[in-house]
Amino acid sequence: MLFFPVAVAYAADAAPAGPSGIMSFAPLVFLFVIFYFLLIRPQQKRSKDHKEMLTKVAVNDNIVTSGGIHGRVTAVQEDTVTAEIADKIRVKVSKGAITARKTQGDS
Repeated sequence: MLFFPVAVAYAADAAPAGPSGIMSFAPLVFLFVIFYFLLIRPQQKRSKDHKEMLTKVAVNDNIVTSGGIHGRVTAVQEDTVTAEIADKIRVKVSKGAITARKTQGDS
């Protein structure tokens, strides 16, 4: 009769070898590819489209800010936009806070 810890030690030696080094990294590479196409790439595209939209903001465009304020652009500076939100009420808004833009020709 074998002493229990000795029997466990013999059983551990008889275990088959694990997968090779390259095969153990394959699932990690697969997960990274999935994360890239499902999370990273769409976020980069959204960011690029937003920056492009901000460069195209012009006078008389209707905008919506991240705070939900709707207004019409009356002046455009380098980092800010002056928007008229009601008759004779104008506010300065950072360009980064603009979330949507609609030109006068759009319906």
